[in-house]
Amino acid sequence: MAESENGTRLLQSVQNALRVLDAFSETETEFTLGELSQRLGLGKSTVHRLLLTLESGGCIARNPGSGKYQLGMKLLHLGALVLKQINLIKVAHPYLETLAREVEETVHLVVLDRMEAVFVDKVESLRPMQMGSRIGYRMPAHCTATGKVMLAHLPARDLERFWAGKRLVALTAHTVTAPAALAEELRRIRERGYAVDREESEEGLMCVAAPVRDLGGRVVAAASVSGPAARLAPREAEMASRIRETAAAISTAMGWHDPAREGGS
Repeated sequence: MAESENGTRLLQSVQNALRVLDAFSETETEFTLGELSQRLGLGKSTVHRLLLTLESGGCIARNPGSGKYQLGMKLLHLGALVLKQINLIKVAHPYLETLAREVEETVHLVVLDRMEAVFVDKVESLRPMQMGSRIGYRMPAHCTATGKVMLAHLPARDLERFWAGKRLVALTAHTVTAPAALAEELRRIRERGYAVDREESEEGLMCVAAPVRDLGGRVVAAASVSGPAARLAPREAEMASRIRETAAAISTAMGWHDPAREGGS
């Protein structure tokens, strides 16, 4: 078993599967079993098992004409998801910058990954008590405003997966850990269009978040304003209005058209 640069033990079989995928390029798009075995320096039986596993997951396919192995369509789907996320950050950033400048607080863009809130963009406040968050930082979804916004808009099947065997850990004395209470809060979030973290993830910190939607109306991220509770609490209504406006503007830039707004115009 190999080790990564930071000493983490790596699975050799997964590394070999990645080597199979890395063998393909713009100029070499198909291989026979023998060609891959020779290129990778692995036995044919090992490469065959790797190919069968990758093929079962849609990452490798057989060309019906030549019988050779080529990259599968699942990789196109995964690549599209990566491009969508990159595009989301590119589209959202100017709106985050504008909001951070106008409200003079820290603004984040967050996505949901494995039921955790992951920070993918941040515009820092210049005022005292800056947040210690960073891009790539993960937090439990149930105790963050951004996480709760995204949980509230999950499809029923995915939300059931979240509840199944989920233990809601308290990070502060204010964290909601009772499933029934959190379920009721998610219902209210869907109704009012925003979520609030009142010192639930960190003592003294408050956050207000709203959903960001893609072209099809699916909630793909959350935008938020964060800062000291003493500073944000008196401005909660203002922050809720501003973050909803900003999230809606990002959603519109992503191609989403709000039927409610169109109906009222």
